[in-house]
Amino acid sequence: MVQPSIVAAVLALAPFAYAQCGAGTPDAKVTGSGNSFTATKGSSTVYTGSDYRAAIQAALDSISSGQRVSVMASGSLGANTISIASGKIFEGCGTINVGNKAGRGAIESLDTQGTQIPYLTMTGNPYFGLRFYGTRGLVLGKINLNLSGGLGIRFERDKAANSNVKMDTITCTGAGSHCVETWNIDTLTINSVIARDVKECGLLLQKTTNARVGLVDGNNVAAGTGYATLRFANENGKLNGGYNTNVYVDKVVSRGGGRGIFCVSQSGGAQIGTVDLANNGNNAILIENCYNVNIRGGTVNGGGEVRLAARSEFANNRDISINLKVDGTTVRESPCGQNIRWTLSGNAKRTIC
Repeated sequence: MVQPSIVAAVLALAPFAYAQCGAGTPDAKVTGSGNSFTATKGSSTVYTGSDYRAAIQAALDSISSGQRVSVMASGSLGANTISIASGKIFEGCGTINVGNKAGRGAIESLDTQGTQIPYLTMTGNPYFGLRFYGTRGLVLGKINLNLSGGLGIRFERDKAANSNVKMDTITCTGAGSHCVETWNIDTLTINSVIARDVKECGLLLQKTTNARVGLVDGNNVAAGTGYATLRFANENGKLNGGYNTNVYVDKVVSRGGGRGIFCVSQSGGAQIGTVDLANNGNNAILIENCYNVNIRGGTVNGGGEVRLAARSEFANNRDISINLKVDGTTVRESPCGQNIRWTLSGNAKRTIC
């Protein structure tokens, strides 16, 4: 059952969810195809020519905060970057193909407030598909990343922190790294992350607090790696020096690939409502040096073991509660943690404290 708080937060996304991409009267548009593109602001032409990126940027630069650009044309950016300023609404209605610009995003919004991307379809092999830092009130809607490599959405580690970020549905295929990777967000709401054939994580949360996530669904995610469909890392959920529950995930589904769920490196303060994990190629669940993690229900069928582990450089697991039906694999706790509560059913062999 989806937590009421998650439902309320996701419904708050509704103001930007137009009937369809480009509906109504956008303040600016990009039209065209092939090697001919036109950017218009109202009745004025602000760009015409063969450069798809230049047309998009001209349209964005022509509008003010609170106004909307709809990119109706499909085209290729090459190894370039589109920048979205504060308060602007960017709709990618065509398919935007992107290249790889080292250390940069194909689309960026940096040190901004109130930026919205209600719709986007992206293809290609970017360094980062979308890159953010220092954002307040960022809203991402229905984002489809059909990639042939690269990382989908990245919030930077060593830059300004973010607050009040909302995402509706992020769908990601073919990424060579993570689908969604966050650093330094306080107050994050995600409806769903759907990851298919993604090399590293579906959703990776790091130093993120007050997070509410509806669904994380991965198929063939993190195969042959130590990553997972859902991963908490690097003190994720640590809030005001402690680990009171502040990260809520309603449901995790994972099939094949690598790990299903992985909590590591002094993360915690997390509650997962239910899980549906099957045939993961690495641990179905690995909890390692985490504090106050509660998995309230669900099933694990086959694949790698359910494991509580610890590295010596961090404090051991504590305050872990796991309620699961586990079949066709094993459950192991080694070393013994503090205040670990298991409620298990199913045929799994158990080696627990």
